[in-house]
Amino acid sequence: MRRFFRERLPDHDSIRRHRWLRPVQHWLHHPNLWHLHRRSVAGGVAIGLFCGLIPGPFQMVSAAVLAILFRVNLPVAAFTTLYTNPFTIVPLYLLAYEIGKWVSGSTNDSVAPVFPELHWHDWFDPLWEWLAALGEPLLLGLPLLAFGLAITGYVAVRLAWRLVVMWKWSKHHAK
Repeated sequence: MRRFFRERLPDHDSIRRHRWLRPVQHWLHHPNLWHLHRRSVAGGVAIGLFCGLIPGPFQMVSAAVLAILFRVNLPVAAFTTLYTNPFTIVPLYLLAYEIGKWVSGSTNDSVAPVFPELHWHDWFDPLWEWLAALGEPLLLGLPLLAFGLAITGYVAVRLAWRLVVMWKWSKHHAK
């Protein structure tokens, strides 16, 4: 598992040398932010899954800040936020809406408001009006879905990591 992540993620030195990160470079020295072990990677995945539901361009920034605060793998946390994209964000928000509707006990049987047609020159206002129409169920459902995804991701990574290590260990000792 370590080799898999090491081949695909930037290394510590390349990030430290990046000119835009020089002002916050002193926060990037903790070893857990860069080491690939099961706790750090699982925490990075959990933070990335949680922050992936934050709207707009703040996903990676919030994932990086939380990774620094919780001292988990920073590149994994930032990369994991990419599970939300233009194709997945609407179904995820609708799922969050349904979860929020179920938790709040809303008796409104109508479906969620129709997603507006967005244009490059005017996308923020129609999107904001659509989110406002979703209201309380969305505000309840988003954090619940985010926590659920984070816990599931953390457990899944820890379990997968353990299974891979056990499989390699048994394969090694079988020789």
